[in-house]
Amino acid sequence: MISPLLRFRLDPTCALRVRVAILTVGILSTACAFNPAAPPPDPVARQTFDAFSLSGRLSASDGKQSVSGRLEWERRTETDRWTVSSPLGQIVAQIDSGPDGAEVLFANGERRYAPQVADLIPILLPGAVEAGLPPERLAAWVQAAPPGDAEVRTRDARGRPARLIDKGWIIDYLDYRDESPEAIPRLVDISRGEFRLRLVVDRWEAP
Repeated sequence: MISPLLRFRLDPTCALRVRVAILTVGILSTACAFNPAAPPPDPVARQTFDAFSLSGRLSASDGKQSVSGRLEWERRTETDRWTVSSPLGQIVAQIDSGPDGAEVLFANGERRYAPQVADLIPILLPGAVEAGLPPERLAAWVQAAPPGDAEVRTRDARGRPARLIDKGWIIDYLDYRDESPEAIPRLVDISRGEFRLRLVVDRWEAP
């Protein structure tokens, strides 16, 4: 009596199927060898604008408290103006900074002065001082134009920064305004430790 295993080996149809399967695997293996994974995209040169204006929505949290609202940012060569409004559009505060210092004007008319804008940012962004947020780097971050000493950890399919590491900060570019290589980010997530700042850019203008 012939065992089932022996009958399988003697069955010409089964043997043919096995040979076809082996041949198919060999072809696929060869195809993979000749089609390696696509190389990473070449970096795209990013232009940094010294003057621009943007408006958008922001939210910030330090793990204990959080704020959200709208931001209007007018930047010139040596001056910046940040106007922060509530989610309903009521102006909360306006910060002006320049070479001579910084000033914040609250909705009730109160004013405060400081030698540098970093001293006033915490009024609007809780936990910013403790986290060491560098205001002087924000303009480059929102443009995805990393400073020379920053590290671009990953890039998207078009060679644009997807994750940036800068002085301990993680900047994730979750979306861009369009598909062009030079497009400005639309959704930026900035974090360090428990501090997180998210900005959605709704409007961007540059000379």
